[in-house]
Amino acid sequence: MVKASRGLRTGTRRKFAKKYKSKFTITPYIREFKVDESVTINPNPSSQQNMPHFRFKGATGVVVGKRGRAYLVKVKMGGKYKTIVAKSEHLLPVPV
Repeated sequence: MVKASRGLRTGTRRKFAKKYKSKFTITPYIREFKVDESVTINPNPSSQQNMPHFRFKGATGVVVGKRGRAYLVKVKMGGKYKTIVAKSEHLLPVPV
C-alpha cells in the first residue's frame, strides 16, 4: 500500500478555512511593524508563504528584527523562547 504524506498542513482543512466570500484587503500585506512592537500570530490561509506553524496561532510575541520581507517574532512557549519567521499578513498588532 501507499503511505500518505504527512506535511505541515495535513488535517488542517477546517483549522485554516477562511469564510467563503470574505473580503480581500491589501492592508495586511503592506502593514509595517517596528522592532519591540507586540504582535499576535494569526495565520492567513490565503497566503502560504512564511506561514507559521499552527501551534503558534493566537500566540503573542515581540518583533525582534526583519528578514527580507518577513519579520522575526520572539514568542515564549512553555519555558523557552522561540523565534518565528512570518510575513506581515500573518501578524496582527496588539491593541494598547
